[in-house]
Amino acid sequence: MLGSWFLAVVESESHAHSVPGWVTTLFAIILGLMVMCLALEEKLHAKKSIIVGSFAGACLLLATLLDLLTFGQVRLPTGHEMDLPIYIPAIDWGVITIILGASLFVEVTSRSGIFTWMAIKLTKKSGGDPWLLLLAYGILTVVFSAVLNNVTAMIIIGSLTTVSLNKLNRNDLLKGFLLTEGLLTNVGGLLTLISSVPNIIVGKAAEISFVKFFVVAAPFVLIATIVTLFMSKWKFRISGLTSEQQRSESRKLVEGFDENESVASNRFFWFSVLVLVLFIFCLAGQSALPWGLDQLGMGFIALLFSGVVLLAYRHDVDKFYAAVDWDLLAFFAALFVTIHVMEHALVLDKMGAGIASVLQLQSQVASGVLLGCSALASSVTDNIPLAAVLAQILGKMGTASDSSFWWCVIFGANLGGNITPIGSASTVVAMTIIHRQKIPLTFTGFVLIASPFALVQIILAIGYTLVFGPLLF
Repeated sequence: MLGSWFLAVVESESHAHSVPGWVTTLFAIILGLMVMCLALEEKLHAKKSIIVGSFAGACLLLATLLDLLTFGQVRLPTGHEMDLPIYIPAIDWGVITIILGASLFVEVTSRSGIFTWMAIKLTKKSGGDPWLLLLAYGILTVVFSAVLNNVTAMIIIGSLTTVSLNKLNRNDLLKGFLLTEGLLTNVGGLLTLISSVPNIIVGKAAEISFVKFFVVAAPFVLIATIVTLFMSKWKFRISGLTSEQQRSESRKLVEGFDENESVASNRFFWFSVLVLVLFIFCLAGQSALPWGLDQLGMGFIALLFSGVVLLAYRHDVDKFYAAVDWDLLAFFAALFVTIHVMEHALVLDKMGAGIASVLQLQSQVASGVLLGCSALASSVTDNIPLAAVLAQILGKMGTASDSSFWWCVIFGANLGGNITPIGSASTVVAMTIIHRQKIPLTFTGFVLIASPFALVQIILAIGYTLVFGPLLF
């Protein structure tokens, strides 16, 4: 069995790389403290990069003093050898370049007005009907979350929703709309390989292609979106317009919306449409690129396309560089270093041995437990280190790329963010917009409203992996 195999590997590695038990325990405590600090990020008044960077530095120093790290050499094509610090190869530069390139690309293309244009078009198509408007914004939220980062998607959709409902004089529905959109950003974040950071981490570790990821995730995203929207309709009492007079008045209001108001240049607008399509197409067909370009990875594609669109603003690129979440990139670099040290201290081996004992259960039970635990953990702490640790553990277990365990981590890490307002960045943004509109909503209030949605989504995910997993994975 998989668990037994892993335990045997751990035993063999322990002989090859002997680490005293107290050292492993010490580093396990350090890892736990780091996760706790990330959960208390707001109270500590420190950014993620500072928190994880501090722990990464401490781990490197302590591991070096305890002689846990090996400093190898890299051989260049010329035959020359050079020493590299341990933290250089420890960083997954593929993930770093994907985030950097995609962030720049999205930031530039959004200036064309393409995303706002799409949103207002959908609003006008709804005719001002609240239920149709919820459907439109719900679908748009999922689409935006799939091609943008969740925070950007929530900011754009939230601002447009506020304007729409204000014009329709339906501010009473604002809380329901914003909460629904916040919940759907994490659902939409499951749609593609690059829709969320956990997807990138786990997908890369499992060697899941862009196309396969979409094929597997899309049916679940569709089901979860439909269920979430209908639950919202019932929970927030969002009903459609029933009389012709109501529909006529609403149509007059939405006719005043101008989808072209954010389009400063028609030329740049259509250029952005073209490169966006090409960007998605190249990501989807990355493995089939000719002339050896497939070996460069998705990070290269993201950086290439960001460079192409930046040419349009080549004299004013500083504002786009300023918009990049450098804190997130530094956080990732430090996180990879920390996890690398934990691997050398055999912390991940010990965690893996514990997980392996669970995975020795009947496969259906093991999948459900893994998904549920991943969701609960991501509700109180950052899902990024969670996904990174679990991906590392599953990788060391030799988990096959078609195993449902990878998808249990992906589903759990994303959907768990809907349980609490600190579970994901998008729900934090949703709460911020709600409070900005002077709508009262406490931490407990959010949990009471959102947890039933999250529970249903998680149950659907467990059922999906068990029923359709053998066919899709």
